[in-house]
Amino acid sequence: MVRLIIRTIVFLAAAALGLLAAALLVDGVEVTASGFLIVVVLYAVVQSVISPFIARVAAKNASALLGGVGIIAALIALVAASLVGDSLTISGGIGTWIAATVVVWLVTALATLLLPWILVKAGVERARENRA
Repeated sequence: MVRLIIRTIVFLAAAALGLLAAALLVDGVEVTASGFLIVVVLYAVVQSVISPFIARVAAKNASALLGGVGIIAALIALVAASLVGDSLTISGGIGTWIAATVVVWLVTALATLLLPWILVKAGVERARENRA
């Protein structure tokens, strides 16, 4: 149960970092401060639900797409999050959507890999300090 909670926190933090990076780096992407938490949770839920579905469909019908499951799921999650309310706005053409998708996907992927390592390192250092 603790692992599930930690994984959820890491995934939500990674989604938050990805969306924040897109808002800061991509012109035309705006996230309101008041709706940021809602956008993060909605993005993370859609991403979590849609990824296994896309992976199964790709494995059965187009195995060449398996490598792109994450980025396709990121695009779908961005579309879903932008459709609910006005907390996430992506204005501009297809280039803005592609750039936002790539930034969110890349930052989220890196954060999902690095955040657990950072947390473990911090935990080990805290344990060493407590022993001393």
